[in-house]
Amino acid sequence: MSAPGSEVAHTEPVPQLPSAGRLRAAVRQPSNWMELVRFGAVGASGYVVNLGVFAAAVHAGGIDYRIAAVLAFFVAVANNFFWNRHWTFDARDGHAGFQAARFFVVSVGAFLVSLAVLELMVVVADAPEVLAQAVAIVVATPFNFVGNKLWSFRR
Repeated sequence: MSAPGSEVAHTEPVPQLPSAGRLRAAVRQPSNWMELVRFGAVGASGYVVNLGVFAAAVHAGGIDYRIAAVLAFFVAVANNFFWNRHWTFDARDGHAGFQAARFFVVSVGAFLVSLAVLELMVVVADAPEVLAQAVAIVVATPFNFVGNKLWSFRR
């Protein structure tokens, strides 16, 4: 038996959010898909750079995995900013300093997501550190793309 007044008939259509139309239009643009492919290629290079620096720092340098993650993050961010600015979003005409600051803010946000995943996987799931870092980067990637597309390199 339901509570009185809880059976309300919804006869009016649910209003569309203004951003839903923009999202549909954006998905239909081939140039956006090409940006995503280029972002993925740059991300793959950053992924390799990140994991290489991380593994070298942890295994060859004996550095704690959390500090190694921060070091790897900075090296990969420099790599990714250059390639995303010059190739993915072709944003060379914008002010590099502003773009770099925004890119760094977005990257720090994505890094915090990846660091949380890394910590959970290493501490809670007892996963190997390099494997945990690899998964953490993948989890954070969508946040990174959306933030950079909509804010760092917007036209």
